[in-house]
This record gives sequence, structure tokens and C-alpha cells, in this order.
Amino acid sequence: MKQALANALQERGYETLTQVQEAVTQPDVEGRDLLVSAQTGSGKTVGFGLALAQDLLGEDEAFGEAAAPLALVIAPTRELALQVKHELGWLYREAGARIASCVGGMDMRDERRTLERGAHIVAATPGRLRDHIARGSIDLSQVRGVVLDEADEMLDLGFREDLEFILGEAPEDRRTLLFSATVPPAIASLAETFQRDAMRIKTAGETKQHADIEYRLMSVAQADAENAIINVLRYYEAPSAIVFANTRAAVNRLAARLTNRGLPVVTLSGELSQTERSHALQAMRDGRARVCVATDVAARGIDLPGLELVVHAELPSNHETLLHRSGRTGRAGRKGVSALIAPPKARAKALRLLKWAKLTAEHCEAPSADDVLARDEERMLADPVWQQPVEENEQAGVQTLLDNFSAEQIAATYLRLFRSRHSAPEDLRPAGEEEPRKERKAFGPSVWFSLSGGRQAGADPRKVLPMLCKAGNIDRDAIGAIRVQDNETFAEISEGAVDGFLKALDGKTELEPGAVLTRLSEAPDLGPAPRRGPGGFKGDRKPKPHRGKEEGPKPYRRKAEAGEDSRPPRKEWKDKPARDERREPRAETRPSKPKPAVTAKPKGASDPSKRMARPGAPAGKPFKAKGPKPPAGKPNSKKNKARAAAPQTAKGGKGGDARPKRSPSGPAKHR
Repeated sequence: MKQALANALQERGYETLTQVQEAVTQPDVEGRDLLVSAQTGSGKTVGFGLALAQDLLGEDEAFGEAAAPLALVIAPTRELALQVKHELGWLYREAGARIASCVGGMDMRDERRTLERGAHIVAATPGRLRDHIARGSIDLSQVRGVVLDEADEMLDLGFREDLEFILGEAPEDRRTLLFSATVPPAIASLAETFQRDAMRIKTAGETKQHADIEYRLMSVAQADAENAIINVLRYYEAPSAIVFANTRAAVNRLAARLTNRGLPVVTLSGELSQTERSHALQAMRDGRARVCVATDVAARGIDLPGLELVVHAELPSNHETLLHRSGRTGRAGRKGVSALIAPPKARAKALRLLKWAKLTAEHCEAPSADDVLARDEERMLADPVWQQPVEENEQAGVQTLLDNFSAEQIAATYLRLFRSRHSAPEDLRPAGEEEPRKERKAFGPSVWFSLSGGRQAGADPRKVLPMLCKAGNIDRDAIGAIRVQDNETFAEISEGAVDGFLKALDGKTELEPGAVLTRLSEAPDLGPAPRRGPGGFKGDRKPKPHRGKEEGPKPYRRKAEAGEDSRPPRKEWKDKPARDERREPRAETRPSKPKPAVTAKPKGASDPSKRMARPGAPAGKPFKAKGPKPPAGKPNSKKNKARAAAPQTAKGGKGGDARPKRSPSGPAKHR
């Protein structure tokens, strides 16, 4: 290992290398293409930085003057590319490396000027790097190594065509390193196409569960899924936590809910600009925000310090995404918790994801309100402030409290102040208990009213209900059944609300034009409520006429019922004559004339009538010279007689200068 890199690792606090870092720095892998799969957070960035050192520096301990880039590091997202730039920056600082970035969302002109000044390593996203190559603003002729970081995610995001273009433009003798958390068939196919005799490296941690991540499958009632997220965040009170959702709409909804509960929240989704994303991540790093609500793509590859909790508000679509999400915590030896929120409808999917990812999770229920409050008390009593002695400047205030209040009052006040600084937890139902359906209560004593105008006038309960509420200044709960008849509408109003209803009407009986209100002395006899279907009320439907004719049975059926059927009796099949007997005999026709015999002509003989026949003319007709067209109009007019008497040319036109000549300046008559 180069001394400059060893010094950087020691300064950073590295005592020993991780498994993946040791695997890629072995002498037998030097100079070979690598296909490396390792768990997220296992130090892959530093690993490929160490693996490229020999290719970039050679026998030197430091870089020379920066010119065309010597290495490309391609990452799926802007945040990950900038994070790679930061990690390689401190690793190669003593070696004098100049590292540039080419990512979407940044000013392309600034990136072009940076590349013109020279760079040793370029960290880029696929789309922006392809744009620079197409514009000719980056020279790949000196590239010695290409790294594809999170290669599986780049393929999932549809960057395969861009990657093939970039790798096709890079020199063939380059070294290609593929780093990925998983190696699906698409990654293996890409490795076979663009790598030469690649060496497959699997770390020991790939085949077993991450020891620093604790997985918990939390069962919740279907209606308490979002409430459980609040309790999980309150139970752990992590310095920083990330909540994953599947869509932007879900991210915005959860962020609004958590913000209303007093939690400092930022969001990461595809709709944010690069500046907004940078501000959100900086707020998490500074401690101004403790919860980040994000989608999978937006949070891919980000490294937040002190991230101890990952909450899967919505389950991912596959187990690879589950591993990537959970890999945001438990990094660099730190412990973390990955909590899967599993309502009854999602529990089977959660079990499948854990099985496919070969993970063992602790099955439990989401923390209840009592669990959260008990955990708060533990944290309160574990606060080191209890062990600190009373300072001299605090003696007077402490004595004042003791003189005026009892110890119980002081303790209760402190407990209230402590709880006021935290959001109250949610009261959750047991995991197997669902929200009971609301049963309709009995309406009780009521008074019936009638409104003139029914179904034929366009009356509808959805129109009658707001009309009664507005006119009588009553709530909709005070109105019971509304029955719309053909010419009248009946409404039931609670007996306790009738006086206020009539007082608000102030003697007015016509609520709307054509709707006159009348109080009834007793309930009307309406029978069962009609069912309303897509075509209206069942009683409103009229029978369709039979085949477009008048309604009812056919006329002959009515006559048959009355004994007046005048139809002729049906002829039986056996009485019908045979087909040949029904056919009329064919009339005799005259015999046709015999065709004359055709005699063969000797070869070379020709018909004089066809000697001058024009192409396409019927056979047997002699050629006729084409004459002038017959004059239009009346045949005996003076004009036509004059045209007929005029001498004809060989082409059938008028003789001499009878036809005017055209010139470029226009017709002859205008000259």
C-alpha cells in the first residue's frame, strides 16, 4: 500500500481494513478486472480507491500534473457520486489527486471548465458523463480504470445503454471494477461483455446477516400503520432516522404528518432540485433535522452519520431493495435497527422478503403508548445531569423551590416539563384487532314532513338533504329517512330538532321554487325503501318495447287468447314438395352457332390491317391519323364553322400563325 494512503487511513481512524478492502488489495488481484459483491456499508468506496492506487500511481507516491482523467467512478445518483468524490478526496489528499465531479443538476459549463483544467479522477453519473463524452468536453484516452459503483441499481434505473456507451468509448486495455451489493443475472451479463477474465470476489458477510443491523418485523392493525411509525420514532429517539416510502405522494403525506407531531423532518424524492436535496442532507448532518422521509432512488447510497434507525413505512418490491434500505444503518461498525411495519395485508409479503434476503427478524408488535412513555422515563433517569452536584450559583434557586413546594410537586413539574418537549405517543390497537364497523343507531322519535315535487320533478335525496339543513339551520344528523315518491318527497326530522327547524323557517313554507313544505300529523305509509341502481330506482324502469313495436304481446297473441286467431295453419314439413319437384323446368334454348375453325397461319405472315396499328389499339382496326378535336359548343355556330374550314397542320393544329405563341413575359395578347 502506498504510504500516502496508509497515512490517510491512520488519520481517519482506521485500525484494520474491512473484509472487502482486504480482498481487493491482495497481491493476486492486482491488475485484474474485479466483480465484487459486498454488503452495503462495508467500505466499498475506500476499497476500490485502494484497488486503483497501483494503476493510477504506478511506482510514484504522488500524482503528477493533472490533465486527462486517469480513472472514472460511475454512480447511480448525484448524492452517491458526490459522496464518492468526498471519500476519495481524503484518501488521496496526500498523493495530490485532483478529483472532479460530473453529475446532473449542476452547471455543465462549470464542469467543462474543471475538466479543461485537468483532473486525475472523475466521479460522475451515467447520463451527465455521456453528455460530456458526446460534446467532446472530456478525454477518455488516458483512462486506466473504470469503477461501476452500485452497478445493480444503475441497471434498475435504466442506465444500461449509457453504461455500454461509456465503456465502449473507454480504452480497451483499461481495468474495469464492478461493485454491487447483489449480483443479479443482468450484472453478470454486463461483466461478461465489458470485463476480461474478471475475478469474482465474495466477502464472508455476503452469505450471512449483517451483524450490526437488528431487523424487527412489527405487526400493527391496518388502520394504525402511520401511527405505528410515530411510536417507533418516539420509542428509539435516534439522533437520525430515515423513513422509506414507495412514492412521492406517500413521502409528502408522511412528512406532513410527522411535522404536525413536532418532529424535525426533511424529505428526499425525485421532485426536489439538487440544491434542495443538498440542503436536506446537510440539515441531517448538522442535526437540525432528525428524520428523513425518502424514496428508494433518492436515498440510494447516501451516508448519514449517526443513522441508527431505518423504518420501512411501505415494504419494498424486492429483497435487494430491502437490503439497500437497511444498509443505510449499521455502517462502519455502528449498530442500527431496521423496522418493517407490517399490517395484516402486508405481513405475508414481509415474510417473503425476509426469506429471500436470508434475514432473521424479531417478530413483535409496534411500541404502544405505554412502551414509549416507559422508555422516556428510562432515558430521563439515565441522564447524567442527575449525578452532577448542585452548583453554587444554583443554591438560591434550589432553596426557593424547596421552601415553596413539596418534593412531590417539584418532581411532577419536572416530569411534565420533560414530556412537553416530546410528542405524545399514539394509542395503538392490538395487532389482531381491527376497527369495528360503526353500527347505525336508532333514530328515535321523529316528525315527518312532505315536500311537493317528487321523482318526476327531479327530486333526489342528495339535493333534499342540504336544502333542509340550510333552510332549517340543522345538522345532517338531525335528518333521518328521505323517501322520494313519484310526485311527492317525505323527510324525517328528529323530534328534538323540530322546534329549532320551524323557528329558523320563520313561517316560510316554500324552501325552493316548487318545493312547498308541509308538516304531517303521522308517518306516511311508504312501504319498503326502493333500491336505487345504475339505471335509477327499480320502480322507475319501464319495460322495453318488443323489437321497437308497441308494448305488450304481439297482436296475434292477443287474438289467440280471445279465440280470434286468423293466421293460416302452419304447413307440415311432410306436405312440402321435394326440392327437385319445386324447381321449374328449364326453358329450351336455341342451339348456338358453331364457331368457325381457326387455321394456323404460316410463320412470317401478317395481316395488312394490323400493319400500322398503334400500341394498345384493338386488333383488326387500321391506324387512323389523329385529327383535331371536335369543336365544343353548338356544331353550326359561326366560330365552329370557321375553325372547321381552317387548314390543318401535320399535328392537327391550325395552319400558319393561328396559334399565339407564349413568351416569358406572358401571353401574346398582353404584349
